[in-house]
Amino acid sequence: MALEWKDEFTDQLCDSIVAITDREEAYRFLEDVATFSEIRAFAQRLQVASLLLKGMSYPQIVQATGASTATISRVKKFVEYGSDGYRDVLAKLSGNKKEEVEKKKKK
Repeated sequence: MALEWKDEFTDQLCDSIVAITDREEAYRFLEDVATFSEIRAFAQRLQVASLLLKGMSYPQIVQATGASTATISRVKKFVEYGSDGYRDVLAKLSGNKKEEVEKKKKK
């Protein structure tokens, strides 16, 4: 039986994340809601997912991120069989970076 984690509290957390409008606001929120280690772990997992999607090998990812092979394996499981959260967010980030480059070229 899967643990049900969606409730009014996690709804509020997700709504709070969606309400964030810029990077500085995100930093302030994360600083208040999570420990330094938790934030670094989230950031590392996101980077691992990005590198996995680019086809990098475990040894390359270990070297680039300092993540353990256990962390890489866990992230890979969610990249391949999860809810597409990593893929969706990374695709949006990639799209935003392309838009920023195009805006700079036009200036």
